[in-house]
Amino acid sequence: MTASSIPKYILPVIVVAQFCCTSLWFAGNSVMEDLVKNYDLIANALGHLTSAVQVGFITGTLIFAILTIADRFAPSKVFLVCALLGACSNLGLLWSGNTFESLLLIRFLTGFFLAGIYPVGMKIAADYFEKGLGRSLGFLVGALVLGTAFPHLLKGIAFNFSWKSVLICTSSLAMIGGLSMLLFVPNGPFRKAGKKLNFKAFFKVFQNHKFRAAALGYFGHMWELYTFWAFVPIFFINYNNLYLTANLNVSVLSFLTIGIGGIGCVLAGYLSSIFGTKRIAFLALFLSCCCCLLSPLLLEIAYPFIFIGFLLFWGLTVVADSPLFSTLVAQNADPQIKGTALTIVNCIGFAITIFSIQLINYLQQSTNSNIIYILLAIGPILGLIALSMKSKNEIS
Repeated sequence: MTASSIPKYILPVIVVAQFCCTSLWFAGNSVMEDLVKNYDLIANALGHLTSAVQVGFITGTLIFAILTIADRFAPSKVFLVCALLGACSNLGLLWSGNTFESLLLIRFLTGFFLAGIYPVGMKIAADYFEKGLGRSLGFLVGALVLGTAFPHLLKGIAFNFSWKSVLICTSSLAMIGGLSMLLFVPNGPFRKAGKKLNFKAFFKVFQNHKFRAAALGYFGHMWELYTFWAFVPIFFINYNNLYLTANLNVSVLSFLTIGIGGIGCVLAGYLSSIFGTKRIAFLALFLSCCCCLLSPLLLEIAYPFIFIGFLLFWGLTVVADSPLFSTLVAQNADPQIKGTALTIVNCIGFAITIFSIQLINYLQQSTNSNIIYILLAIGPILGLIALSMKSKNEIS
């Protein structure tokens, strides 16, 4: 298969498969109130269970990167195996004998297998689309965003979906997504397979100063992103508690706030082809940084439409730069370890999310003030500095 003969259905299949499988990510968050009620969990279980997924993902990406799994084996097969195992792990939440510790383990395993889905999906896209990679990854990360938000929609729609149905549905989608990738997406024309274990690859990628600069920008972006997503339902719950007449639909609005980021990813991908990847990434990161700084004021504003509009705008911008950073990382990595490079950057980026999630989770138990969310601006500020440094190194 050559680049010119790539079937038009390839990208849609990759996008749909990514959407189906990443619905596992926040499935636990979407039914958190039910898990707390049924398993008698502690009050701050949200932060711990979210972090368990992140720790699992970090562990998985670390092992995948060290063993160069995504480069030595057919990525579609890796994607399928991890999708099936991740779906089974997600179903483990249904076991009536669960304890807080077993739930942590289940969410850890789900995160571990997601390491063979999200970065491997990007690797598959990069193997097919060298030109226009920013647009392709815009669709792909957009699918991740919608997949992340989808469980909230299932929980919030008026079809009497029980929390168990949400988990069964997301696991079923993951299985379908994995099978679709295997059946319809063979190895891409730009794939260069690694033929042996390369333990030095984990460290080698950072010797490239252009790759290193792109990775630093991504790390700053990640400090904010998943903490924002994890606490979106809390924003709406707190607002309902503050203004008793607001009566906002937490699940549906959480879906919209997270899901609108998918539009941001696609839009950013298109704009990057016109104005440049670095410039659009800088703009998106700057806007989300402004949201962090304005959050103490606008999360308590007495006008619900302004409050909702603010969160929708934040949700739009907070992830719009993600495919652009991944594009820069993929373009500046050695082709033979491209999958490993993407996995390494994901590993470190998600490790950073643990610290920000736990920091905000801890502070939330100590104070009711929304001023704590200003701390989310630390990452974007550092990311903006990294992007400014990249301009000196002439990264486009």
